Amino acid sequence: MIGERWMIALGAGATRISQEVGGILILTAQVLRALVPPRIDRRELVKNLYKMGNRSVPIVALTAFFAGALMVLQAGPFVKKFGATSLAGYGAGYAVLREIGPILIALMFSGRVGANNTAELATMTVTEQLDGLRSLAIDPVAFLVVPRVLAMMVMLVALTALGDLVALGGAAIVARSMLDIDWSTMYFSMADNLRPADFLLGIYKSVAFGAAIAMSSCYFGIAVRGGAVGVGKAVNAAVVAAAVSIMLLDFFMTYLVGG
Repeated sequence: MIGERWMIALGAGATRISQEVGGILILTAQVLRALVPPRIDRRELVKNLYKMGNRSVPIVALTAFFAGALMVLQAGPFVKKFGATSLAGYGAGYAVLREIGPILIALMFSGRVGANNTAELATMTVTEQLDGLRSLAIDPVAFLVVPRVLAMMVMLVALTALGDLVALGGAAIVARSMLDIDWSTMYFSMADNLRPADFLLGIYKSVAFGAAIAMSSCYFGIAVRGGAVGVGKAVNAAVVAAAVSIMLLDFFMTYLVGG
């Protein structure tokens, strides 16, 4: 009996996940169709670029600074022990540019921007504002979803680049103030060992992460059911889906192009 219930619960969970993945793929196809030829509301795009990008700078900069500082603190005892201080900057920069920076910034972006976007769209859905747009022959996907998707992808790339710079600066500051490693040592350790490919891999990941956050947040926002309670459930589902997508994409992109 217990085994039967377990199988039923497993089947229901698999069915729900399949429905959500299918819904996200259908929405992705609709977004791509709206982009050929481009049908974008420019005012909506500019508004979302500002709201999702500019207002996220403080929290992203703070997160990136301490991420870089943490990498140096973790590596500090080992480089001191083996006398390899010339590799401190390389180790911190390698971890920040390829992994820590893109992932942490994407998770912060998902928690702040993705959740807010889901709440906005879900509120518009339950209050029948999307139905009002359809009654006026306005496609909600082209008018509301496409600008948000583009804004999230563009601004996450920009925030990742900014966060990388702040993280490297934070690593150098902490290395000098707490580990007594010279500025020049950190600079040449990064400049001589890090490659453009290390930075570009993080940028490629941020493009994929931005698309995943955008599509999951928009899908759960427009597919909400159940009034105000449904809005809360939609926000929770969007954040969880984005976090899982980020980890899966990071694994496969690192495996495929991270060599």
